[in-house]
Amino acid sequence: MGSQSHHDVLAPADPEDVGLSSARLRILDEALTDEVTAGRMPGAVVAIARAGRLAHLRAVGYRDAAAGVPMTTDTLFWIASMTKPVVAAGALTLYEQGRLLLTDPLAEHLPEFADQQVAVVDPVTDAMKLVDPARPPQVYDLLRHTSGIIEGLLGTTPVHRLYAEAVGDGVSGHTGQEFIDRLARLPLLHQPGAEWHYGLGFDLTGLIIERLCGTTLHAFLRERILDPLGMHDTTFAVPEGHSDRLARPRIRDRSHVRFDHGGSGLYGTATDYLRFAQMLLGAGQLGATRVLGRKTVELMTTDQLDPRTDTQRLETMADWSRGYGFGLGLAVRGPGGAPAVGSPGEVTWPGAPGTYWWADPREDLAVVLLNHIEDRAARARQFQLIRTLVLRSLT
Repeated sequence: MGSQSHHDVLAPADPEDVGLSSARLRILDEALTDEVTAGRMPGAVVAIARAGRLAHLRAVGYRDAAAGVPMTTDTLFWIASMTKPVVAAGALTLYEQGRLLLTDPLAEHLPEFADQQVAVVDPVTDAMKLVDPARPPQVYDLLRHTSGIIEGLLGTTPVHRLYAEAVGDGVSGHTGQEFIDRLARLPLLHQPGAEWHYGLGFDLTGLIIERLCGTTLHAFLRERILDPLGMHDTTFAVPEGHSDRLARPRIRDRSHVRFDHGGSGLYGTATDYLRFAQMLLGAGQLGATRVLGRKTVELMTTDQLDPRTDTQRLETMADWSRGYGFGLGLAVRGPGGAPAVGSPGEVTWPGAPGTYWWADPREDLAVVLLNHIEDRAARARQFQLIRTLVLRSLT
């Protein structure tokens, strides 16, 4: 990867030249078209890279089914939680400069959290008492979903209800400061590091970056990650004059959002995100451009969960998450126990609308599937479908 010139990065290649079968990739296209015909999704874009070359790029179905507008490969999608790995990579550029250490307490950068305590809930009566944390939440916890600062809609305890009442699922009309203030007065669900629980750590990471750098998260990521990698269509809002490129249904109206949400805010294209995935396969480098050090990417893409951490919520989050641990901003496939084909060490983190990707170092393979699907079962079906048919195409 490092020996490629910048102009060769993700250059188109015949599938057979990089160890893929054109005939089997046509079966993938037909299967996705069948999903459209069956009404399980309006349309999708799939992009596949192998050995640093673009081996497959297809659009199927409709960008806007109601208006009869066909899908195109440059369609913009809300990529939702696929934002998290990008923000993690951005934060790690500050880590490499010594400006943000993973062991930094959250309150060192956001002092509003200095007095946060941990809730202890009686499982029978729901009575709640507060205790001091054994240690404060760290940046490390924000990037691993182990801070105890949770998404409130994912449980029914009194603590979950407090978070739901304060910020809903996190995508609110609050300013960044209001978001901080509302969370800082809530208790942690658990002791930092004790449990994996999907939460709001990446939104807080983005706000830490903004305070450290005195700029918006978007401007920071544009300088450190997006522009260097050529991800020019990836933004925190649909660019003015480009709303006609947005995939419909939009799933959620985000027009009320008042800060750059590091957990779910980005819009982008399949080929843009493929460049990010390829950078991870390149150990921090895309062609001649390096955005992260090799060992930093190794840190990011290695399971960072302590053996004592309760991972039940990760294992039961979705069908695809069984058999995965968690690195910094993304899930990492373990050596076994996953109900789908794949390789140990591959990394992924999909988005709620049905956006999905993975990078497989063993196979030197990166895959991005973007669509917007409202039905959760249909999303789960397509995650398995794309994985099975792409990997079946390996020769």
